[in-house]
Amino acid sequence: MEKELTFEEALAKLEELVRLLEEGKLPLADSLAAFEEGVSLLRKCAVELEEAEGKVEILLQDEDGKVFSKLFEEADDV
Repeated sequence: MEKELTFEEALAKLEELVRLLEEGKLPLADSLAAFEEGVSLLRKCAVELEEAEGKVEILLQDEDGKVFSKLFEEADDV
């Protein structure tokens, strides 16, 4: 059973695959396999980023000094 890659590991693997593909030295079959793996890693990273963004809350303080939280996508530039 293969362990699931962390976001950082998946991103590093994706960067390595991009580097290999950009070199243009892989045979066609290997390039296609690398591209497919890259797409899969990209999707995994995108999902993890979306999940993390949904969890991020920015703590704010109103004029009365009361602290409250707001979801990241609702917050204005702070």
